[in-house]
Amino acid sequence: MGYAWRWVRSLVFIIQMYLMMAVLAVFYTPLALISRDFAYKGVHAYCNWVRFSARVLVGLRSEIRGPIPTDEVIIASKHQSFFDIILICSVVPRPRFIMKHTLKYAPILGWYATRIGCVPVNRGRRGQAIQQMVDGVQSFPHHAQLIIYPQGTRVAPGVDRPYKIGTGVLYRELKQTCVPAATNVGVFWPRQGIYRKAGLAVVEFLPAIDPGQDVNTFMAELENVVETASDALMAEAGFVK
Repeated sequence: MGYAWRWVRSLVFIIQMYLMMAVLAVFYTPLALISRDFAYKGVHAYCNWVRFSARVLVGLRSEIRGPIPTDEVIIASKHQSFFDIILICSVVPRPRFIMKHTLKYAPILGWYATRIGCVPVNRGRRGQAIQQMVDGVQSFPHHAQLIIYPQGTRVAPGVDRPYKIGTGVLYRELKQTCVPAATNVGVFWPRQGIYRKAGLAVVEFLPAIDPGQDVNTFMAELENVVETASDALMAEAGFVK
């Protein structure tokens, strides 16, 4: 398949992806106003549609590996593009994210994020951002899986970016098990741009880290297991650093 034709198919995929977001919002929003459970159902329906349409329109298959977290845990994941969000949310029962403060103003996405208990954080000041995270998580009493990206943003394959201490602080304050997650989605679905590659995108849930470690020990272990597993998944996908 030529580059131009795949680019066109990628554009069609992106357009229909956002159109479907609007269609599902029209259907689910009245129900989600009544019960938060319907907000989760809407999120799951949309994420499963994106996975399906990516496979059909651009040949991008997707797979979840490892035991899917269903308890009240912290999921600390590698973040390479919007697609790893889609994969995690498609299978985790009650996902909620630590997210950029500005995302709460995004049409549809922002309202649903607020409804399922996502925590908006202004990352301008480190100390305030960490306190915002802790306060926001503790103010939401519903059983859920908290998803955080330890590097704080999308990171392209092959790029090194430090892990931020906020994940360790949440781990210490919440006293919850942490499930690391690795991915290779950035090989096929980049941080920016339209072009999507065919292949197998994977999110892998790794062995859990029990509560009780000191923050520095926890952060070192988290970074090691996530980066090692993500490098292996990217190598499996044909990416060479």
